[in-house]
Amino acid sequence: MRDVQIRGETIRLGQLLKLAGLAASGAEAKEILAAGGARVNGEAETRRGRQLHPGDVVSADGDEVRVVAAP
Repeated sequence: MRDVQIRGETIRLGQLLKLAGLAASGAEAKEILAAGGARVNGEAETRRGRQLHPGDVVSADGDEVRVVAAP
């Protein structure tokens, strides 16, 4: 698992997938979510706009990242 820093207190799931390199574009993020290929804190998630907070763990395509706040 690796950490992905975010500015602010929240980030949308679709944005995080792109930021973490799990999706190359917004369209690819949408495809991953539509196919049920993303999990947030161990639960399947299909909403691109799902708000994530520091401490949340996202997995997609065999990769896992944890949301952390930037210092």
